[in-house]
Amino acid sequence: MFTGIVTAIGHIESVETRGDTRVVVACPFDPGAIDIGASIACSGICLTVVTLEGEKGDARIGFDVSGETISRTVPGMWEAGRKLNLEPALRLGDELGGHMVTGHVDTVGEVVSRREEGGSLHFAIRISRAFAAYVAEKGSITVDGVSLTVNDVRDRSDGTCDFALNIIPHTGEVTTLGALKEGDRVNLEIDVLARYLKRMQSLTAQAG
Repeated sequence: MFTGIVTAIGHIESVETRGDTRVVVACPFDPGAIDIGASIACSGICLTVVTLEGEKGDARIGFDVSGETISRTVPGMWEAGRKLNLEPALRLGDELGGHMVTGHVDTVGEVVSRREEGGSLHFAIRISRAFAAYVAEKGSITVDGVSLTVNDVRDRSDGTCDFALNIIPHTGEVTTLGALKEGDRVNLEIDVLARYLKRMQSLTAQAG
């Protein structure tokens, strides 16, 4: 489990395809404090550490990325040079600063607007019809691995919806979100509580 609080930005240093895709991520973590088999969220995707090299502040961490993961995440994400938001898995006793995040991407959304106001960034992201019902004003959502609060939701006639986000300067600086522009696509994970509530609502309607 994760919290959606990014602790570092890394970048994909190399990519090798041999069955699954092996990616090596360069980042400022301490490899001595990470175990082989540990979980790290990479822009919202929970991946398992398979190789470790480097030194504190200059680590090289290898992950195997399955074809299923590649098919469900942002197109072009697993290419050399791509920047990634990184978060190690939650440990017992850690502060829960964001919300409970599983590291499983539900769908890909599209940035449909970006504007700056008072130093903050305001985004609108469009989510598909299949997941629009899971997004609620003042609810939580994970965007490229970052826990965020939904400011507003605008339902559209085709069943999709646009939801608004406010990115404060600090979040824009310490994550990749500050570089997003209109037309960019992002990994989205809906709040697990919303998923259970939707399921309960569905069963209640069937019983009625």
